[in-house]
Amino acid sequence: MSNDEIFAAAYREHYWAVSRYVARRLEGRAGEVEEVVAEVFTVAWRRRADLPPSPLPWLYGVARNCLANAVRGHGRRRRLVDRLGNDDTAHGRHIAVGPEADTPGAWVHEALSRLSAADQEVLRLTAWEELGVDEVAVALGCGSRAAAMRLHRARRRLRTEIDRMAPERAKADAHSMGGRDDD
Repeated sequence: MSNDEIFAAAYREHYWAVSRYVARRLEGRAGEVEEVVAEVFTVAWRRRADLPPSPLPWLYGVARNCLANAVRGHGRRRRLVDRLGNDDTAHGRHIAVGPEADTPGAWVHEALSRLSAADQEVLRLTAWEELGVDEVAVALGCGSRAAAMRLHRARRRLRTEIDRMAPERAKADAHSMGGRDDD
């Protein structure tokens, strides 16, 4: 099979997995998903001779780098807009979300958001992308033992954050149900 055919097969087989990977990391910025995914497959096309036999973890690694570039670009655009004074809040279009808009399981996302970007990524690769440790190692560009250790430590830190948030959740639940909290 030629490099072009290998790339075409990887594209057909993994386009949607890469799209979901990118979409989950660009929370609320759906307009950028297609752009980042296109960049991922552009890089894959240029490096099609380097595609491994199981290309999905490798594609996730490329996607991580493309996402980092997109996030930096978004930050630069946001700072420019802020300097120009042309943001939504300046024009009265800021929408505040009330506590009743809390989504089920939001506390898990809150706990995850309190972790470092590296911890978040290793947890997402295993939970969202359903990669095994060896595949996580490919996506992160490290050895399997290092990936296993990163995953173990990230899980431990997530558990610590969840445990730390438990009193906060209990207090919020008591208030939302009309109960009293005598702390």
